[in-house]
Amino acid sequence: MPKASFWPPPALHPYGIAPSPCFSPRRFDARAFRWALTLRLAVEEINLREDLLPNHTLGYKIFDSCFTPVTAQRAVLAALNGQDVAYSSMCSGAGPLLAVIGESGSSQTIVLSRTLQPFRIPMISYFSTCSCLSDRRQFPTFFRVVPNDDYQVKAIAQLLRKFGWTWIGVVTEDHDYGRFALQGLKREIENTDICLAYHEMIPKDFKRERVLEILKVMKRSTARVVVVFSGEGEFYPFLKEFMTQNITGIQWIASEAWVTAAVLAESFSFLAGTIGFAIRQGHIPGLGDYLTTVDPWKNSHLPPCSGQEKLQHSAYFKTSSPRVAYNVYKAVYAIAHALHNLIVCKPGSGPFDHLSCANISNVYPWQLQHYLQEVSFSISGENMSFDENGDSIPSYDLINWQTDPGGEIQFVKVGLYDGSKPAKEAGKELVIQEKSIMWPGNESKVVGSLCSESCAPGFRKAVRQGEPLCCFDCVPCDSGKISNETDSIDCMPCPEDYWSNAAGTRCIPKAVEFLTHDAMGIALTVIAVVGACLTVAVLVVFLYHRNTPIVRINNSELSFLILFALTLCFLCALVFIGEPTSWSCMLRHTAFSITFSLCISCILGKTLVVLAAFTATRPGNNVMKWLGPKQQRVIIFSCTIVQVMIGAAWLITSPPFPSRNTQYQRTKIILECRVGSFVAFWCVLGYIGFLAGVCFILAFLARKLPGNFNEAKYITFSMLIFCAVWLAFVPAYVSSPGKFTTAVEIFAILASSFGLLLCLYAPKCYIILLKPERNTKQHLTGKGMK
Repeated sequence: MPKASFWPPPALHPYGIAPSPCFSPRRFDARAFRWALTLRLAVEEINLREDLLPNHTLGYKIFDSCFTPVTAQRAVLAALNGQDVAYSSMCSGAGPLLAVIGESGSSQTIVLSRTLQPFRIPMISYFSTCSCLSDRRQFPTFFRVVPNDDYQVKAIAQLLRKFGWTWIGVVTEDHDYGRFALQGLKREIENTDICLAYHEMIPKDFKRERVLEILKVMKRSTARVVVVFSGEGEFYPFLKEFMTQNITGIQWIASEAWVTAAVLAESFSFLAGTIGFAIRQGHIPGLGDYLTTVDPWKNSHLPPCSGQEKLQHSAYFKTSSPRVAYNVYKAVYAIAHALHNLIVCKPGSGPFDHLSCANISNVYPWQLQHYLQEVSFSISGENMSFDENGDSIPSYDLINWQTDPGGEIQFVKVGLYDGSKPAKEAGKELVIQEKSIMWPGNESKVVGSLCSESCAPGFRKAVRQGEPLCCFDCVPCDSGKISNETDSIDCMPCPEDYWSNAAGTRCIPKAVEFLTHDAMGIALTVIAVVGACLTVAVLVVFLYHRNTPIVRINNSELSFLILFALTLCFLCALVFIGEPTSWSCMLRHTAFSITFSLCISCILGKTLVVLAAFTATRPGNNVMKWLGPKQQRVIIFSCTIVQVMIGAAWLITSPPFPSRNTQYQRTKIILECRVGSFVAFWCVLGYIGFLAGVCFILAFLARKLPGNFNEAKYITFSMLIFCAVWLAFVPAYVSSPGKFTTAVEIFAILASSFGLLLCLYAPKCYIILLKPERNTKQHLTGKGMK
């Protein structure tokens, strides 16, 4: 029996259907695999029918184009050679190829059609819509069961006029499909009031810099309606970048290439409200059940599987309203009906020379093309035929992306476009159920897109010089001013404690700023806690080695008291972080002043002891009896109690209090602690400075006293650092804005605390932990040394 064979090497998807170098389970496209299985189902149906091609069997072979013209061309050349694509490096003779079904991409289809043209092999595409393919001079053997893009742009132009969208942007892919679609759209809107705001092209090879430029144009433009001619493969990475740019208010108009792309609907919820034209859906009996019978292990013509693939995919089992798969189904039946008409031809009434018919034992592809041009049949209630350009009847469903109660986007039919209406009914091809449409943001009101939209609240009108009055700029209200009416001429200022919101439509309370646990607050907190822990660690070391000479010779009681005071100094910095309250404001400055006074008083006592200890060695000097432990405690207590009294007077007369500073920054309210009495504040700092100065002078006088471990020089250096920090603090404190004023004060506390800790205790810890041989009385007093 003769066998009419045809090979469809379509870009059923950009990945693998048959064994080919580009197939991998990781890149498997379940949706396209469904298209391929639809072809199988159609062929098997036809081969079982008695009324269509009786006693004849259709054969087929599926190749993968990997969505690239080069791979698609290699596949079709392999089919022409009668070889498998994997072994088609050389010509070995012609194969019994009668027709090709494919491609899904217009660029690949152009390459395939031109490759097949010398052999006059007909080709039927199920998803290539470029209007350029209707040129019979360039593509004489091309047919398609999907409408020409010329009709799609006519439908889109009617849609734009219907909703008054006269200011639009266009984004296309960088392929023939996008370029010809743009040309067609420009031609359709040329003599209308619709204006093109911009046209941008998504690069073939994704480049983030170029995409960001496109998104910048979209964000800057006033066009709220964006028409996109792109396949889902190019559009997907573009949308991923779009999602990160916080561009809102876009009404997407989708071309048929992506309007029913489930992967986009599942990945980008912001596309809800999209509207566009889709290929008419049809019914394929038994497709859902057929897809569940696939067993790759038992089908040698399917690609080898690893066992890791998953076909439980929504795109694979989405058979309730097939569109592209239905086109594949129609394409197979078109070939079958054409072959049937060729076979039943009766000699003497045939279409060829001398009214002859084709020889069914040796059918030529050009003979099949003749019958394809004339074929007419009914399938799933639809009449199917081709016009003189190889195009099918142009009709579309108008699809609206709507979010269901479960949060998933559904493709809802809200109208149709019938391009087959006669010329006398021009303009009536589009029928829309407007009440059924859901716009972006689940709104029922259509988005406006004009040359100059009405100035929304938050803007004022500014007429453009030299342009029509309808083309004006909407200038945002200045910061601190609002307009709450449409087309406002001027903006109103907000009250003192209020500021305009981002939209400039209403006055809102100003943002409150204070040093909270943000990055800076956390950093200061960590430093303070680390300082406190380090001080406690030193205290533990000193306690453990309290009987060693270096601890005892330096007055262990004062050393422990200084470490305790330093720990409090570090911890008091934590009180400055957080929202200021009445209690925290009072506690901040009193805690800081008392702890530092205690610390400096202890150091002062230690300095006096050091100075007295070395001067007491002179004959007749009994000064040490006035600087015994009790006297040292009295000195420390007396010096500290003075600061306590200053602080108490401060809190009683004019305590610190939280304040809302609205003058420093107009956009914010700075929540800060006012000192209440500047005299008291500077008295507190001045007293600490006085103690540090006295301590520095005494330590400086004792710096050259004998002994290998004269602590006076370390005290001198620590007081020098302490004074330097607080002298630098004064101008920084006065000039720092907002929460940075508090941060500067915390920094001064921490810096001076670390300075005291390191200068006083680092040398001792070094000897205790790393040089224990120096921790002897002889070495510390300088005796017994050569």
